[in-house]
Amino acid sequence: MPSTAMAAQTDSEKEFYRIGDVAKITNLKPFVLRYWETEFPMLEPMKTPAGHRLYRQEDLELVLRIKRLLYDEGFTIAGARRHLREQNGGEGETTGAAAGSGVASEGGASAAQTLSRKMLLDLRDSLRAFLTLLERK
Repeated sequence: MPSTAMAAQTDSEKEFYRIGDVAKITNLKPFVLRYWETEFPMLEPMKTPAGHRLYRQEDLELVLRIKRLLYDEGFTIAGARRHLREQNGGEGETTGAAAGSGVASEGGASAAQTLSRKMLLDLRDSLRAFLTLLERK
């Protein structure tokens, strides 16, 4: 059985981790990890031809950072995503801000709609974070 051979290695020696391994190490459910992949574009584990996720050490460290931001520091998912983007040099963040400022200069109604949509998306992310916290207990 291949997982027995992997279990014989220490965590620091492993090159790849299966989702179950990451779930045990981080004390998270696999469905939370899969959900975070949809919410955090920078979290992209490799996939085998059969569709199994293989996390690298960098992915594992990112999962632990996301968990700390959400559970320990009280960030919303949107806030944690922004925080991680800002720490990684603002990839993609400036284009969103530039688009938002362009909308604001075109008309007040469009800016209000954009702001309302952003508030609703942030609220949705907050509610999802609370749901995730409740499901852990």
